Amino acid sequence: MKFTRFTVESEILNGVAAEEGIKEIEGDIFENWSYTGRTFSQNDVELLAPIEPNQIIGIGANFVTKAEDRPNMLPEIPVFFFKPTSSVIGPEEEIVIPCSIEEVKFESELAVVIGKDMKDVTKENALDYVFGYTVGNDVTAPQFFHEDGHWMVGKSFDTFTPLGPFIETDLDPLNVNVKSKLDSVEKQNSPTGLMIVPIREMISYLSSVMTLKKGDVILTGSPVGAEMTGEGSTIECEIKEIGTLRNSFVKAKRSAASI
Repeated sequence: MKFTRFTVESEILNGVAAEEGIKEIEGDIFENWSYTGRTFSQNDVELLAPIEPNQIIGIGANFVTKAEDRPNMLPEIPVFFFKPTSSVIGPEEEIVIPCSIEEVKFESELAVVIGKDMKDVTKENALDYVFGYTVGNDVTAPQFFHEDGHWMVGKSFDTFTPLGPFIETDLDPLNVNVKSKLDSVEKQNSPTGLMIVPIREMISYLSSVMTLKKGDVILTGSPVGAEMTGEGSTIECEIKEIGTLRNSFVKAKRSAASI
């Protein structure tokens, strides 16, 4: 199933994408929901980020170019970071480049949506706690990375976490390709099998550190090919089985206080 959030006449609704359109649902999508009987044409709605995350966790530098480049041993402590929920936007919304810089980096990613609370779960059982998967763009301003390796500021600006267009619940995350096109030119196209820390191990490791909660989103890393881009460009992040997340880049308007 493909779950989504959308607006109709300023009303925010939840729905399931079907051949006949988006079928409105009510209730808790994780546990107990039902159809309302209303169906909307996708042309008549504005898609939003399909979830308002509880928290967002990303992993850094998690893809190799080819299978033989994968390390024999997994990192003892993988590089994880948090992104603020205020950075989330949906399909077709604008990614805003901060005033002080001219370019940011796009990073197309498979995003995992946790469906129930989990702690100290083995890698063999990790996927049992996943609700579904969506497409993410871990937009980054490396100009704000700290010289000691702190990434938080460069990952945290408003609009820096586009998600969407749907949460797909029927997906094999170990057998999909993560792609991106910048202004219609392909930049990324890698199978999830090229991850350094595989998805099961990633989720299990995080659950050994913290309790993962229903509604948490994990960004699983971006394939080789991500690059810097500036105002006026359009990025399309795609996982065929989920859909295409399309956003354009604009420059922030300088406020009167900063002039």
